[in-house]
Amino acid sequence: MTRTKFIRRDFFQLLGITGTGMAIPTLFSSFKEDGQPANQSKSFRTLLEKISDTPLIDTHEHLWDEVTRAAGGKYIDGKCNDWTLIMNHYLDSDMLSAGMSKADYTRFFEYGPAPEEKWKILEPWWLYIKNTGYGKAVEITIRELYGIPELSAATVEDVQRGFEGSVAPGFYKRILRDKANIQSCQVNQWPLMKSKMPDFLMTDMDVSAFIETPGNNEYAEAAHLPVKTLEDWHKVITWWFDRYSAYVVGVKIGLAYRRKLDFEQVDSAIPEQIFARKLNGDLITAEEQKKIEDHLFWYVINEATANNLPVKMHTGYHAQWADKNDQMNLYNVRNNPADASRLCDQSPETRFVFFHIGYPYYEEMISVAKQFHNANIDMCWSWIINPVAAKDFIKKYIATAPTNKLFLFGGDYFPVEPVLGHSIIAKNGLAMALSELVEEGYLSITDALRYTDVLMHENAERFFQLEMKTALLKGFDWDKA
Repeated sequence: MTRTKFIRRDFFQLLGITGTGMAIPTLFSSFKEDGQPANQSKSFRTLLEKISDTPLIDTHEHLWDEVTRAAGGKYIDGKCNDWTLIMNHYLDSDMLSAGMSKADYTRFFEYGPAPEEKWKILEPWWLYIKNTGYGKAVEITIRELYGIPELSAATVEDVQRGFEGSVAPGFYKRILRDKANIQSCQVNQWPLMKSKMPDFLMTDMDVSAFIETPGNNEYAEAAHLPVKTLEDWHKVITWWFDRYSAYVVGVKIGLAYRRKLDFEQVDSAIPEQIFARKLNGDLITAEEQKKIEDHLFWYVINEATANNLPVKMHTGYHAQWADKNDQMNLYNVRNNPADASRLCDQSPETRFVFFHIGYPYYEEMISVAKQFHNANIDMCWSWIINPVAAKDFIKKYIATAPTNKLFLFGGDYFPVEPVLGHSIIAKNGLAMALSELVEEGYLSITDALRYTDVLMHENAERFFQLEMKTALLKGFDWDKA
């Protein structure tokens, strides 16, 4: 059996399609336990077959390196290393918003309680959260990786055994490449992901700290440059770009979590005096902090542009977690598309990538992509924030903006396992969006089939120069760089 046939068989078995005459599912019937699909669309089946065989580039993750996971231990980066790990990114926020107490939340995600005890904590809430995109991704993952159709008191110990049994050297490629047909991932860790598989787990350089926390810190220490002035901090930033630009895919800025994206062009003479006071430990005002950040933002943007690195920016919805102090400011989120358009206008040579479709303001974000040649949209995370909205977005995007500026998928996870479930949702959603456009007479089936390659891998390969990066990173050793 060829690898392609194996992937196709697994994909269609997961979706509940086992015979050539069987009806075809809609966006959500593919996840139903009874396997009773509702849509008879020939175009959907044709597209789903093509999508199942098409390689996928994953343009945004936060994955731990495989060696970290395979080493085991009670906790992985502070998160309990048992079956609850696959819920401890995103689905945990639905637990909190559903009303789970912080005491139960803490107990559920700590090391020690047996699987059945943890299930008793989760069970009162499971009905109310398994319906979300976060919940669906976990359900599909458990079903596909461990062969368990439903999480329950009767199966939770089997889930734990499946979790333990799957973690071994090589399991990342077994999940991502063999199961999800993902050819490579772009990982955002702080400041870099120095993976033992650098051509598979490629890395962004996270530059948020260059903008919001300048000074004598680990970044300056790595560069062996003491910081006494703003100019010294400029040299630190330049050192990082000079040293790592060739090896990273892009730069990532996540400042939308705590401020508007209204970065003004501020001459260095103004923040120089403020910077000196800040470095001295003096208190500065919020307005003064903004002047420093605005100035450093544009210094970073200019460095990225000079090094031909795309600038990836968080926009839209905010993740939630326990003890998070700064909850989502929806006023700022609402203005992300307007701020994004201004950035594109101010720096036309910079290649911007705006994350998460700006959810929930995704029609406004489509207008940014339509208007500005340097505005690109990444659908990462969006397929599990709201699968219905993501399908709606991609239909409207195709009818509105050039298709060469859209990236279909990024799992956006720390644990690798639920990336598989997320990718299944995204592939099914793409098939539904394209088949609806065909059936509505907007696209020909020939064009729809062609767009699967464009959106799933060709755009990312071209935009991020993946052929060149892959050749450079193959066999690359970060420890010897």
